Amino acid sequence: MRVVIEHQENGIFEGKFSEKGSIKIGSSLEENPTPMQLILLAAGTCSAIDVVSILHKKRQQLIGYRIEVEGQRRKDHPRAFSKIHIHHVIIGKNISEKAVADAIRLSDEKYCSVVATLRPTALITTSYQIIEED
Repeated sequence: MRVVIEHQENGIFEGKFSEKGSIKIGSSLEENPTPMQLILLAAGTCSAIDVVSILHKKRQQLIGYRIEVEGQRRKDHPRAFSKIHIHHVIIGKNISEKAVADAIRLSDEKYCSVVATLRPTALITTSYQIIEED
């Protein structure tokens, strides 16, 4: 795996991850994500990919899905994350609470490489909410 980061202008960088794919990254909270926000986005997206895949395999009728990720950083440098909380919001019909809990546990403990990478330095917790739609 390889990425290339190039400085563009005024603290904006372009991260290239393939010949056609790139993302703008900022050094402040403007219109581009910061590197620390990208870490939270990566953890949430990695978990989401796993959970959606597992729920589909369990034949759950998923209508919508959202993840909310919050991170707390250390006060001293380097200001790494000390805590990360991943909250899953599952919207669907007749969703099994056991299926959701199992999918999140499997992602958290077995499949999500990003969470596994962060776990040695940050306390990672999860929660979920199921919203039933007609």
